[in-house]
Amino acid sequence: MLKQGIDTTTPAGRFLFHVIAAMDEMTADLISEGTLEGLESARARGRIGGRPAALTELQTLKARQMYDETNEHGKRRYTVAQIAETFAVSRKTIYRHLDRDTTT
Repeated sequence: MLKQGIDTTTPAGRFLFHVIAAMDEMTADLISEGTLEGLESARARGRIGGRPAALTELQTLKARQMYDETNEHGKRRYTVAQIAETFAVSRKTIYRHLDRDTTT
């Protein structure tokens, strides 16, 4: 607004400022509405947004087996870091998939 030279100290300047602000707000609302309609349409066609899972179901099962496996002393045989290295993912990804595995 500073570059347009609108004088907001006058009634006409304040009115123009409010009209421009209302137009910007309407444009933002239209963009948001269009985005939501597009997402809804995609869901209706069976499309799912978001990034694909880093591990397949089989990899998650194997990671769970490795996580639950113990040695002769009753301690975990593999650390989460070792499991993550095996599947070339982060430790956080392993934890996320293991948490998901226990809730399903």
